[in-house]
Amino acid sequence: MPQYTTGELARLCEVTVRTVQFYDAKDLLKPSELTEGGRRLYSDDDAAKLRMICMLKALGLTLESIRGILDSGSPEKILSLLLEEQAKRLGGEVRERQKQLETIRAIQEGIRSMGRIPVNSVSGVEHMMNSRKKLRKTHGIMLAVGLVMDAIQIAALILWIAKGIWQPFAVGMPVVILLGVLMTWMYCKNTDYICPECNTQFKPTLHEFLFSDHTPKTRKLTCPKCRHTGYCVETASEK
Repeated sequence: MPQYTTGELARLCEVTVRTVQFYDAKDLLKPSELTEGGRRLYSDDDAAKLRMICMLKALGLTLESIRGILDSGSPEKILSLLLEEQAKRLGGEVRERQKQLETIRAIQEGIRSMGRIPVNSVSGVEHMMNSRKKLRKTHGIMLAVGLVMDAIQIAALILWIAKGIWQPFAVGMPVVILLGVLMTWMYCKNTDYICPECNTQFKPTLHEFLFSDHTPKTRKLTCPKCRHTGYCVETASEK
């Protein structure tokens, strides 16, 4: 049976000699054997016990709690349950941190687009985050439809040029145009704009939507409430 000195046990378990000595002094880790010269020797079971103590300590348990778990007869099962609870807690913290990160990014985006903080309440931030999710969904649908339109055009054009078959192009182009009209209608229907001056959310007319200057996230419009004309920030429609 392997036997380890205090130093060897410390290296095996990747802890300091003082850690081994500390747990020994607290009666949590006693050596399996003491030589006539007083040398302390530890076994593989002692090494497993030390690793268990270190893991329980890392979870924040007190020495008395660790002692009770070690004396329970099934420390591995208790450790498994503790780790499961810790994993659940950390998972909740990760989700909370992710939500905070999304909030920060939403506010940063509002400041970049509007030049000021666009909301003044928690509900306003939540509304802005929900709007961003809806917009991402709308943009995703538009991207998918756009890829279909490109595929139809390219395939029909290749058939015409390579094979001299023009009928697919004649049929495909009206389909592409129809998809483009439907995509534009969907985009307009699902999108509102926020005035940077009075914070009013409004929907432009179809003519304004189609013919106004715009960037990927703003559009130059006239606010129906304050009559300010300028670049308004895109957001998801509330309807």
